[in-house]
Amino acid sequence: MIYADYAATSGYVPECVRSAVMNAFAHPGNAGRGAHEQALGAGRILLDTRRSIAEFFDAPSPSGVVFTSGMTESLNTVIKGILTKEDHVITTWAEHNSVLRPLYELQDQGMGLTITDPDVTQISRHLQENTRMVIMTHGSNVTGAVYDIEAVGNFCREQDILFVVDTAQTAGHFPVSMKKAAIDVLCFTGHKGLCGPQGTGGMCIGEGVRIRPLKTGGTGMDSFSRKNPKHLPESLEAGTMNIPGIAGLCAAVGQFSETGVRQRCKREQKLAKRFWQGVKSIKDIRLYGDFSDFQNRTAIVSLNIGSYPSASVSDELEQRFGILTRFGAHCAPLVQDHFGTREQGMVRFSFGFETTQDEVDACIRVVRILAEE
Repeated sequence: MIYADYAATSGYVPECVRSAVMNAFAHPGNAGRGAHEQALGAGRILLDTRRSIAEFFDAPSPSGVVFTSGMTESLNTVIKGILTKEDHVITTWAEHNSVLRPLYELQDQGMGLTITDPDVTQISRHLQENTRMVIMTHGSNVTGAVYDIEAVGNFCREQDILFVVDTAQTAGHFPVSMKKAAIDVLCFTGHKGLCGPQGTGGMCIGEGVRIRPLKTGGTGMDSFSRKNPKHLPESLEAGTMNIPGIAGLCAAVGQFSETGVRQRCKREQKLAKRFWQGVKSIKDIRLYGDFSDFQNRTAIVSLNIGSYPSASVSDELEQRFGILTRFGAHCAPLVQDHFGTREQGMVRFSFGFETTQDEVDACIRVVRILAEE
């Protein structure tokens, strides 16, 4: 089997992550729900992970690190917890449905919404008096394009507009600094480039940003108050935390100080470039996106073979050759509209740090076989 679906979830879980998860299961405790050793141990896991995440993303403070089940919950919390029907929001056609669907919900309630190119020049042209937020992905989950969030962030800071960034496809692959990119809220997930457990993720929230909670309930403090605590992170963390998952996330983030994000990124880019070079001249292959600069790309290459449905091609890849890919719209409908592939979809190959050159070469050979049949 060749795993070529890293953009969906990492195909590799480090031993340190598995050990951290199992150790948390072996010593269960509920943070903030007691003063005994195991409850305090769970609290220490949360604190250690907040510190690691804040350092990793160059966030203002560990107290602004809020844990969620992943990117979808983070984005819903930010979008629905800040915006009102009186606001206007700018986003891009490169977005995942985790951004688009919450925005469409608010648009149906009267909020203004503009969708444009993922480029600061185009974004700046759509500024309105009531523009409250610009929200965009750092990297496309379909084409692998990485966008200039520093330019957009600095523009938003100059205009006093909130800047929210989806790092689902870049965290762990590209260095991301909240301070350098002037990010007000950075949303992240644990199970992709960070190589952490599924069902983990969160937000890094900048100073002065106020977000209404998506859910309310027990927080381990202020039990007689009718409302959630006002201060972070407790205001946005009602309910029992996923301590085993967060312990694994902490272990995953900790390994990057050894591996180095830039080193990891360069290797993955070489693998993607090798694949692109191997398939680009094959007859009837259509590739999507700009391949002129692999230093501004993640290790994603999406393609189609002639007019064959992407689902059929992906099924052939798995059933006949044991190559696991993703097909269809990839939860990014406006990207499909942009490239005219709404009906056909795309076959996405995505590689990781653990992918070998032999595996990439095997993928190239198989694509050639399918295209020539």
